[in-house]
Amino acid sequence: MTVKGDNQSSPGRTRVMVAIFFFVSGFGFSTWASRIPTIQQQLHLNEAQLGAVLFALPIGLMATLPVTGVLLSRFDSRRIMMIGAIFFNLMLCGISFATRTWELVIALICFGSSRNLLNISVNAQSIGVQSLFDRSIIARFHGVWSLAGFGGAALGSLMVRCSVSPAWHFLIVGVLLTALCLYAYPGSMPQQPAPRERRYWFALPDKTLAKYGLISFASMACEGTMFDWSGIYFRKAVHADPDTATLGFVAYMIAMTLGRLTGDRLANRFGIRTMLTYSGGLIGLGLLVAVAFPYPLVAGFGFILTGFGVSCVIPMVFSMAGRSAGMSSGSAIAAVSTVGYLGFLIVPPLVGSVAQLAGLQSAFGMMAGFGILISCLVPFTLERRPAAA
Repeated sequence: MTVKGDNQSSPGRTRVMVAIFFFVSGFGFSTWASRIPTIQQQLHLNEAQLGAVLFALPIGLMATLPVTGVLLSRFDSRRIMMIGAIFFNLMLCGISFATRTWELVIALICFGSSRNLLNISVNAQSIGVQSLFDRSIIARFHGVWSLAGFGGAALGSLMVRCSVSPAWHFLIVGVLLTALCLYAYPGSMPQQPAPRERRYWFALPDKTLAKYGLISFASMACEGTMFDWSGIYFRKAVHADPDTATLGFVAYMIAMTLGRLTGDRLANRFGIRTMLTYSGGLIGLGLLVAVAFPYPLVAGFGFILTGFGVSCVIPMVFSMAGRSAGMSSGSAIAAVSTVGYLGFLIVPPLVGSVAQLAGLQSAFGMMAGFGILISCLVPFTLERRPAAA
């Protein structure tokens, strides 16, 4: 994408305004996640029914990936970002008013679609902001998303303790997040697609982007597995008591957030390829430690290593893919995301199948191979350092 010169904001202010949209995405999604048990209880869903219903969200996300790529190849990314953000906040409110299972399924499909529209466009914006700086800044955007996730989860916990219904909770959050978007939109970056770009309805990576897609697939497979299975691993493989079973996931999330907040400094010093190589190594090492020593403290340390490893892979890969010469940043990110999200969606269920046959430790040992795969793929990528505007 080409960046227009009519944005009067300073680079620092533009960076803050785009970061607000990352905050909106993280806070809104964790707000929904924090009330899943309440909504399950309201609709009288058992675990199997809830699992089937939750699959509606990634269906909506995947269904709109190619559409988002086309929209970003034709329109200003900040307009798509604003439309996606408004749609995202409306669908967040809509979820809480579902009184039947089929209504919740439709709401989640729309919520997933809106989340994809917002996330891809805001990542395209982050690539544009990166072009204003001569050092890496992109990982901190994702750090803001993680911090917002903590904030949304904390508010959700408070709402549950105060017996506030999801309808009022989501409505309050949706209104406040929409107000933030209206405030931040004028300061975001005007970003038009490159006129030379060919337009495709379905964005799949070319040979260069395919390597980034494979790295994203491996990283998001590990990330999805940690989200879905880390608590279960601590309960069943580590034999932690119920009160401490979630500590492994908490340790992982804290490490991932800290990694994203400090990753830019390391990337500026050592380079993106070096960062990715060590990230893959940390993922593999962390999971192997958790498998070889299934004790709370040691396994928790392994999850910390995994969190640091996962933290910067996606932002750094998006940074390289967004500067691809053959596609706009939005289309390139959508193409890489298409492959990456497949790992997020497909691999965690396979972990369950492997765990059923060979045990959770074997399944997590298999996931360590994805970290090794990342390190093996890095030498075949071309590093593109941030360029000053």
